[in-house]
Amino acid sequence: MNVIPCSIKTLKGLYDISGVEVGQHLYWQIGGLQIHAQVLITSWVVIAILLGSVIIAVRNPQTIPTDGQNFFEYVLEFIRDLSKTQIGEEYGPWVPFIGTMFLFILVSNWSGALLPWKIIQLPHGELAAPTNDINTTVALALPTSVAYFYAGLTKKGLGYFRKYIQPTPILLPINILEDFTKPLSLSFRLFGNILADELVVVVLVSLVPSLVPIPVMFLGLFTSGIQALIFATLAAAYIGESMEGHH
Repeated sequence: MNVIPCSIKTLKGLYDISGVEVGQHLYWQIGGLQIHAQVLITSWVVIAILLGSVIIAVRNPQTIPTDGQNFFEYVLEFIRDLSKTQIGEEYGPWVPFIGTMFLFILVSNWSGALLPWKIIQLPHGELAAPTNDINTTVALALPTSVAYFYAGLTKKGLGYFRKYIQPTPILLPINILEDFTKPLSLSFRLFGNILADELVVVVLVSLVPSLVPIPVMFLGLFTSGIQALIFATLAAAYIGESMEGHH
């Protein structure tokens, strides 16, 4: 069976996706590298928002929590519950990873609707939510794949690979391809939904008065939150599945 060539071809296809371009883009040339500047700029803004919010909220913890402290404790509790539900009792080490994915994607998605990126003029292209770019979603999906392989190998050693011949060796090619197509589904689902949401808002703004798209924008905030939750839930579920066995 051509299992290994198919798997290599799938990985190569995923790598090639990072070269997909939609519209014009601004690039920085650093040495021999061509850097996608728009994604870096907006990603840095999102990271700054997350770090700034956390520092402001918890820089001086109180015995009686402040509103900001209460909010971040609630977010942490939510992420812990999500991780425990999907991974099981050994969820602890994975809370930072799942939490980072969830918060980065959530704030990235919301930044597309709440931050006036279009005001900033660039020589080429325009700024948008980081997750509006396939490069970002692929970059988020690949560490998730590495994480569930690492979780399975750490828990079971080389015995982890027995799952590929369960419940029958006949399913070996399908089981292998399933693992290599998971990052594809994660990246395309997030990219497609965020891009579609922003395009709908842009089209409505151009066709109707400015007040009409507002309900659509609120709906976009809701769906953006759902997309962040779906990505984090699937990432945790994949990790839990690799540790528990084939389902």
